Amino acid sequence: QVQLVESGGGLVQPGESLRLSCAASGSFLGINDMGWYRQAPGKQREPVAVITSGGLTNYLDSVKGRFTVSRDNAKNTVSLRMSDLKPEDTAVYYCNAIVRTYIYFRGREFWGQGTQVTVSS
Repeated sequence: QVQLVESGGGLVQPGESLRLSCAASGSFLGINDMGWYRQAPGKQREPVAVITSGGLTNYLDSVKGRFTVSRDNAKNTVSLRMSDLKPEDTAVYYCNAIVRTYIYFRGREFWGQGTQVTVSS
């Protein structure tokens, strides 16, 4: 069974920074894309930042220049460095990974449990 365990999150003031981390554990062959999604109250979940196994990244337009996604393939971790946070960044942030397993050879999507990020003065 694959698990994604997140850490980080919390309450910060506008303009401050925060770092989210996520570690994949369990028995699997490898990980394709990893990334972060978020869901604000009353809104649909949206992709924030995605990074391929080769290090290519893609960001939500509203976070470009403020957020940086990175991963450590040896440790099966992905991180999200968030700077200059704004109230509109408030949401539950979810770690996401496409994991290749012995059963799902081409990859299956897994999610973390979510971590709350609140930006408020």
